[in-house]
Amino acid sequence: MKHIYNEGSGQTKDVLLLLHGTGGTEQDLLPLAKMVNPDAHVLSVRGDVEENGMPRFFKRLAEGVFDEEDLIKRTEDLRKFIDESAEKYGFDRDHVIAIGYSNGANIAASLLFHYENVLKGAILHHPMVPRRGIELPDLSNVDTFIAAGVNDPLCTKEESEDLEALLKGAGASVETHWESNGHQLTRTEVEAAKVWYEKTF
Repeated sequence: MKHIYNEGSGQTKDVLLLLHGTGGTEQDLLPLAKMVNPDAHVLSVRGDVEENGMPRFFKRLAEGVFDEEDLIKRTEDLRKFIDESAEKYGFDRDHVIAIGYSNGANIAASLLFHYENVLKGAILHHPMVPRRGIELPDLSNVDTFIAAGVNDPLCTKEESEDLEALLKGAGASVETHWESNGHQLTRTEVEAAKVWYEKTF
């Protein structure tokens, strides 16, 4: 997978896994990583699915309707890529914290829905529930931050509340930050994520 790896300062073991939104690239969320923890190692990945020339992490059938079969396959591919990257770059596999926006937040949530101990934590900006009606793994060691907009037309308030409930039901610690904005990624929600990250890790 096309990606950027930036070695951290050595002050922390944390690896920030950056997952962009639809139409983004591996460059998009690098400023977020700098804001959240400038000392962390960074693994920023570009989605290898294209929709009308726009990179994504998995296919969809329509707006808000995921191709579940493709989602499952791409989630497994991403998990393998993280494992391989840990070997290649020598970072601690147990200290990977995802930061995802929109489509990137959805694939990060999908990692949590499908695999135990795949992430130490996750910062999910405007995520949706990746799959419904499945049993989640034990997430009691996972800390999660959800940033959501009460006026988000793509990811409704109910969708965010459902995701929070499902993650908590699997044992995860979840903090949800609400904004009155829509689907856009705002500086204030990134600042809230930074505060959460610093008190959590």
